[in-house]
Amino acid sequence: MELTVNGRTAYCYTGGRPFDARLPAVVFIHGAQNDHSVWGLQSRYFAHHGRTVLVPDLPGHGRSPGPVLTSVEAMADWLVALLDAAGVARASLVGHSMGSLISLDAAARHPQRVAHIALIGSAVPMPVSEVLLEAARSEEARAENMVNIWSHGPRGHLGGSTVPGLWLIGVNRRLMERAAPGVLFNDLNACNAYSAGTEAAARVGCPALVIAGSRDQMTPAKAAKALAETIPGARLVTIEGCGHSLLAEFPDAVLDALRGFLLK
Repeated sequence: MELTVNGRTAYCYTGGRPFDARLPAVVFIHGAQNDHSVWGLQSRYFAHHGRTVLVPDLPGHGRSPGPVLTSVEAMADWLVALLDAAGVARASLVGHSMGSLISLDAAARHPQRVAHIALIGSAVPMPVSEVLLEAARSEEARAENMVNIWSHGPRGHLGGSTVPGLWLIGVNRRLMERAAPGVLFNDLNACNAYSAGTEAAARVGCPALVIAGSRDQMTPAKAAKALAETIPGARLVTIEGCGHSLLAEFPDAVLDALRGFLLK
């Protein structure tokens, strides 16, 4: 499905069913240098269980042409413009990593548009090391290797894919390689620069869920716990043994947590 957002084309996956703005909407927002494809299991489940689904490629990612947006706030405003383009008055937002910051910011600044937020692999602030930022700026292949190593927990490194024959680290590396040059630095820099997260979290007024991996090296479980404690009434689910790549390493556990939160 293609929409026109702010005068430019935006691609959205719809979970294998036609989009229907009359149904409760769930929007899934990907992380840095990723695209809609990371949400295959979760988006298809909700699209076939009473929800309408939008899984956008952010500008400059996947099938959505650029230019990329350089701040979390700009991405959150773009997301609201996407809802306008789709004819959706209010939606539940589910975001992973950078996508979680976009969801959080949208919920804080556009509360009338957000019914629920689910933040996966999240932390505020979400600092990125200078070493990784510099590698992303000048040695992108090296930076991709660093992200791939750090983002997977033991299951990902030992071939623990839930789909026989898939190598999690190899699949993620190919996904990252599909992105245009400069996208990784742009996204990591946006996460690193986002300073409004704690204030945004305290302002959230909708139901909120935080999903963390106990072995996450990029947004540690203790940071996710602190975030959940900052959001009024938020619930925290921790997936044991999981790294930052929760959608790939433990997709069913993520789906179970989302089902219990969004389908109540």
